[in-house]
Amino acid sequence: MTTAISRSTRTLGFWSAVLATVFSIAYDLGQIAEWLGWLGSRGGPESSSTPLGFVVLLTPSLFLGSSLLLLVVCLHDLATPDRRIWSRAAIAFATAYAVLISLNYYVLLTFVAPRLANGRIAGIEPFLFTPFDSFLYSVDILGYSFMSVATLFAARVFADGGLERRARLFLTANGLLLPFLALQIYFHWLIWIATLWAVTFPASTWTIALIFRRARTFPGATSEMAEGSTRTLLARANNKVSVSHMHI
Repeated sequence: MTTAISRSTRTLGFWSAVLATVFSIAYDLGQIAEWLGWLGSRGGPESSSTPLGFVVLLTPSLFLGSSLLLLVVCLHDLATPDRRIWSRAAIAFATAYAVLISLNYYVLLTFVAPRLANGRIAGIEPFLFTPFDSFLYSVDILGYSFMSVATLFAARVFADGGLERRARLFLTANGLLLPFLALQIYFHWLIWIATLWAVTFPASTWTIALIFRRARTFPGATSEMAEGSTRTLLARANNKVSVSHMHI
């Protein structure tokens, strides 16, 4: 059973989960359009994106990194004390994922895409995003590999049935896509199995949003403040007892 959390944690956890779901679905729809050739590319997973494709695909992906990191931080507060080692591990790998893909996509959106749109690619060849055959594609794959590891650890936060069981299954399924993500740069056909991410990830985040929506909150501002107040009251009571004994 997950622990009671503050109202601010419940709010931030819910909305970060909702946004992670929205951004991932927006990316999924953009990727489908890209592979169908609707965004100006030749279509298929091995075609390079156009500037329009970069904007449609990478804008939601850029925001996804931050929303997932905030979500995992909130999961740490949701975890029971004996399971917080898993939430801490999830935060570590989610941080690595967020840093890598944020740097990657920001460079592509602000440095590469404008030059592609103007036909000025001389000198930026190392930064071109070519599927399966470029530096930034490798960075992208590494980032999403770290995401898979993060979801594997996050799955261990949940132990009960119902929504928690569903979240655990979806998070674990997303984590098990790790080899298909990490090795697709060598074996390109693995990308077709890795596309299951389009189901496992938004299903995970939406289920977690429901968990936060129904999460119990403690009455005080924070549990630490409540515990601190209790300790202060006990200390004052002990001091009064000591003074009384001295007078006697």
